[in-house]
Amino acid sequence: MHQISTHKLDFETISEIITKKKHLVLSDEAKNNIIRCRHYLDQRMASQSEPIYGINTGFGSLCDVLIPDNDLEQLQKNLVMSHACGTGDEVPQEIVKLMLLLKIQSLSYGKSGVQLETVERLIDFFNHDMLPVVYQQGSLGASGDLSPLAHLCLPLIGMGEVNFNGKKQKTEEVIKQLKTEPIQLKSKEGLALLNGTQFMSAYGVWCLMQTKRLSNAADTISAISLEAFDGRIDPFKEHIHTIRPHKGQLQTAKNIRNLLKGSELIEQHKQHVQDPYSFRCIPQVHGASKDAIEYAENVFLIEINSVTDNPTVFPDEREIISGGNFHGQPLALALDFLAIALAELGSISERRTYQLIAGLRGLPSFLVAKPGLNSGFMIPQYTAASIVSQNKQLCTPASIDSIVSSNGQEDHVSMGANAATKCFKVVENLQRILAIELMNAAQALEFRKPLKSSPAIENIVSEYRKQVKFLQEDEIMYTEIDKSVEFLKGEIFHSF
Repeated sequence: MHQISTHKLDFETISEIITKKKHLVLSDEAKNNIIRCRHYLDQRMASQSEPIYGINTGFGSLCDVLIPDNDLEQLQKNLVMSHACGTGDEVPQEIVKLMLLLKIQSLSYGKSGVQLETVERLIDFFNHDMLPVVYQQGSLGASGDLSPLAHLCLPLIGMGEVNFNGKKQKTEEVIKQLKTEPIQLKSKEGLALLNGTQFMSAYGVWCLMQTKRLSNAADTISAISLEAFDGRIDPFKEHIHTIRPHKGQLQTAKNIRNLLKGSELIEQHKQHVQDPYSFRCIPQVHGASKDAIEYAENVFLIEINSVTDNPTVFPDEREIISGGNFHGQPLALALDFLAIALAELGSISERRTYQLIAGLRGLPSFLVAKPGLNSGFMIPQYTAASIVSQNKQLCTPASIDSIVSSNGQEDHVSMGANAATKCFKVVENLQRILAIELMNAAQALEFRKPLKSSPAIENIVSEYRKQVKFLQEDEIMYTEIDKSVEFLKGEIFHSF
């Protein structure tokens, strides 16, 4: 059980909630905050006749249209229905579950004016894996993620579809099965549910939850490649990095040194004076990506512990303020930066793969006996190169774009949702690129026997060989790539 409260969420807590399938429950503090805020809003509505944006007015460029009191509940229902305009591929269910968690957290601070019943119903969705069907396309990332959040919240009013008990179903059918009733949204609630950055945030959190493992994997696999290529230890010595002490650079060099402790290969005499940049500059390239990842983590830690809907209700100050906390610019920039940083880990990985198959330093061409008769590892490098090229295309920044919407009222948008879905693809692509490098590095390392690498690397390669065997002659390769991807997802790369 995880208690939703004013305490900060972090990535470790989120990972534990998701992996251990913990149920959520509101703390007493969160319940009181939600009830108190709703009570203040009801009092305010009863005591004034002036328009309050989104509560008794239309939305966007219709903000000056006053809505009669007897239509306010219909206004909120209409808002959710009309904004459910998503299209394209469905959002993966693990992302949808994160969206629910982050929306619940944001509403729990008691600044949004929602009913306690509404938040508790979202918690029911989370706890019972009743996951709304949400679509990837439709958000501009400015008034929050309007369209995806509308799809997330349609089931609250008995509409839309959900994935439940292993299949996609109409919400109304599931409600009948569970013998519950749709929520009757009160004033402000539809806007509180739809305004917010939980689509962008959920994608970003998912991507960042993968990056520690992938960053570790990049360091580990590069160390295996360095050994297989008969590389030098000099570029990883501590004192060369202390005179240019970027945090990520220092950490990467230390990781490689630790991985290579006790290696016979790294200690043997070298015939060559220098290694190519893809080996020699591992600390600088991997390190810069680590620093970019840390920047993105800090942005998202702030975001997932924030109130991002609009207008915002402040019971203590007795104010309702229409502002711009839903604007996704901080996330859009961070997601673009993160995608670039991860793509670079893939780019340098593919170059190491290329070096390993080039017939250099005593390694056979394409890492196989009888090259010519056998193509060996020739074509996996093509695959890696293709994926690297796609990553370059995906890394065109989304955050530099903006399209005017809502009759000019929403005249600058972040496009952070597009940045989020692009970054998701870059993460998946990086995993495949690193898996291909691991295939090549493990194959090449066999040709260095009887000399051994370090105990750490010998252990990793030994575990890998339980899933992917040494290639004697040509075989179908896509299955080996798939096995390598699965190996990368294992615990061995979570801890270092």
